[in-house]
Order: sequence, then structure tokens, then C-alpha cells
Amino acid sequence: MRRFLIFAAGITVGVVIVLKGREIVTKKLPDAVTEQVNKQAVGMFDRIADFTAEARAAMAERETELRDALGLVEDRDSQPDRG
Repeated sequence: MRRFLIFAAGITVGVVIVLKGREIVTKKLPDAVTEQVNKQAVGMFDRIADFTAEARAAMAERETELRDALGLVEDRDSQPDRG
């Protein structure tokens, strides 16, 4: 009986090792790596775009506050286009 339990445990460990090995190899394949890098890059570019939009909005808001505080009249028609 003891030999049978050791044999069954060995088979179980072998199956688990083979399945985990396949999982690791699949993650390390070039396609999987490329896909992971692409996902991370897209996420990074989205965060940069969000940050840029928020920064521009904050700059415009602050400029308006400063102009109001200094009593400057905003005349966008006479200013050259910065954009």
C-alpha cells in the first residue's frame, strides 16, 4: 500500500510539473512577450495622454487666474497662435 501511495504522489507531482512548465514556456514565447509589451505600451501612452490633457487644462486655468489677478484683458485675436 505504501508503494502505491508513493507511486501516486510521484505521478501527481510529475503532472503538476509538466503543466506548470507548459504555462511558463507559453509565457516566455516571443508572441506572448510581444503581446505583454504591447499591452504595457498602450497603457503607458494612455496615461501620458491623460496627463498631458490634465496639464494643459490646469495651465489654461492658472493662466486665466493670473490674468484676472493682474487685471489683464485677454485679447486672443491680437496674440499670435501658440499652438
